[in-house]
Amino acid sequence: MDTIIEVEGLKKSYKKRRSKEFVHAVDDVSFTVNRGEILGLLGPNGAGKTTTIKMICGLLIPDSGSIVINGINSRRKRLDALRHISAVLEGNRNLYWRLTVKENLDYFAGNRGLSRKEVRVQIEDLLKKFSLKEKQHELVNRLSRGMQQKLAIAVAMLADSEVILLDEPTLGLDVETGYEVRDLLRSIVKDDNRTIIISSHDMDVVQDLCNRTVIIDKGKIVTNDKVENLLRLFQVRAYTITLGGLLSDQQHQCLLQKFPQLEYTTDTIQSTLEIDLVKSEEIYDLFDVLKMENTFIESIDRSTINFEQIFMKIVKEGAEGCTG
Repeated sequence: MDTIIEVEGLKKSYKKRRSKEFVHAVDDVSFTVNRGEILGLLGPNGAGKTTTIKMICGLLIPDSGSIVINGINSRRKRLDALRHISAVLEGNRNLYWRLTVKENLDYFAGNRGLSRKEVRVQIEDLLKKFSLKEKQHELVNRLSRGMQQKLAIAVAMLADSEVILLDEPTLGLDVETGYEVRDLLRSIVKDDNRTIIISSHDMDVVQDLCNRTVIIDKGKIVTNDKVENLLRLFQVRAYTITLGGLLSDQQHQCLLQKFPQLEYTTDTIQSTLEIDLVKSEEIYDLFDVLKMENTFIESIDRSTINFEQIFMKIVKEGAEGCTG
């Protein structure tokens, strides 16, 4: 598959205030972005995700490593490389609030060296595509959050850049507008041949839109895989087991030692185990513990899992790997 962005060995450190100690915000991060895909760039707060985004957008200079955008090294030819990427930052900082919708589009077109005549047709198309035609003479500060977000994406489209980076594209939107923005992003990839990088804490958006995810934690990549592969992997590992009785204290302790992620709930009639199996043969260890007290198994089912659960599992397992 054709690669449009290559990030290789990226590092960035900051000196702590009033200290000689350095914090490694990004520590040897490498990944690629394929042309025409929607990539999720994820990570918990303080993981190094925002620093990585700012380096890709040219807002920060890496201490070491390289970023190649559409074959151009951004450290050697920064402006040439950045012409191929547009960013929509969280908080609608891409817009002038005291200008109207159309004035914003006209202004940013001129800011990129394009005349009104050159972009007149494109602006009209964008106003229609993003359902902003009726609001074209409205001041941005009077628009709803959803309208502002759609305008910010439309402004990014003006540059005709191959890659659009979106930071929290659905944050603060109502459900209906959130789905509308998702549909717009799909059409941008399909109809306009763009590539999209999404940074979001909304795991439903990631699961719904992204082909692949790169998850960063503690400055390092902890996973880089297709969303469907991760869903399939964790679906196989997650089980719900319904028991016909209660576990003894000894059984409970044995299971917790073997399966630290175990969740055990009980009521007056039955009890339930929520368990992840790293290896399929571990099911026999579970059976051995239940056999200790002849605990009856009523059912074993694969658990339904969503991407938010996967994200939390990956980050937690990555953290345990770092400390172990």
